[in-house]
Amino acid sequence: MADIAYLGLGLMGRGMVRNLLQAGHRVHAWNRSAVDLPAEIAAHPLYVRAASVAEAAAGRDRIMLCVTGPDAQRGVLLGPDGAFAHAAKGAVVGDSTTTDPTVSRSLAEAAAAAGHAYLDAPVYGSKDQAWDGSIGFIVGGDPAVLDAVRPILAAISGGVHHLGPSGAGAVMKLIGNLLSAAQMAALGEGLALARKNGLAAEGVIEVLDRFGGSSGVIRGTARKTLANDFTPAFHLKNMAKDIGLMLDLGRASGVPMPGTALTAELYRAALVAGYGELQANAVHKLQFRLAGIPE
Repeated sequence: MADIAYLGLGLMGRGMVRNLLQAGHRVHAWNRSAVDLPAEIAAHPLYVRAASVAEAAAGRDRIMLCVTGPDAQRGVLLGPDGAFAHAAKGAVVGDSTTTDPTVSRSLAEAAAAAGHAYLDAPVYGSKDQAWDGSIGFIVGGDPAVLDAVRPILAAISGGVHHLGPSGAGAVMKLIGNLLSAAQMAALGEGLALARKNGLAAEGVIEVLDRFGGSSGVIRGTARKTLANDFTPAFHLKNMAKDIGLMLDLGRASGVPMPGTALTAELYRAALVAGYGELQANAVHKLQFRLAGIPE
């Protein structure tokens, strides 16, 4: 049994905490705001609610987190009240935040300076996969450090993938989200065409299930949109944030990304339209409005 600090109890974090508990680990969890957790987490004998980051991390050699982005990462890891200052020397920090790879690399340096090891370990999958333990970890960092914590990650996921040195996991995560965002945007245009031309939703789904140019993202998202289901498992505001990080990475890497730039404008417009707290497929609400399709 490991004694783990977990920072961040959002849609993804609470699922990972649930599975850490089920795997027999003690979890000292902190969240920046009050959050209602299901009884199987809150009442679990191995669950400890910490009042602060310092309390959660105090003396622990395994730190995990999943927070909203670079500012939140720095806030919980750095400074006199951060996890680096309070964890046991030699701690391994696994960070599942979707972030800028340069931030991952700088945090790895800061961790090393504090006597710790840092892995950027974002995940693929969303809320449901975090809950049922089928997410996958995409890891950047020292492979020997990953081997030390691989049993913990493997117990709460469907796979652990090492991509390379610090920042590599963050890069791969942004590539994955780039592909998802682009597919959702293209799908929105396709569904708008289907609706304007009177195609039956059932027929559209039947063809997308068999069409070679389709994908899991397209099939799953089409079902949700055609059922008018925008319940958040991955908020549109987070996708918009991630697309901004993709463009930053493209500029830093010298890679032109004109298609992603257009996708970014679409998601920004959806944010302005008030859809940020909905599921990422709510970008289709904007696309339908622009096409004159009533909700």
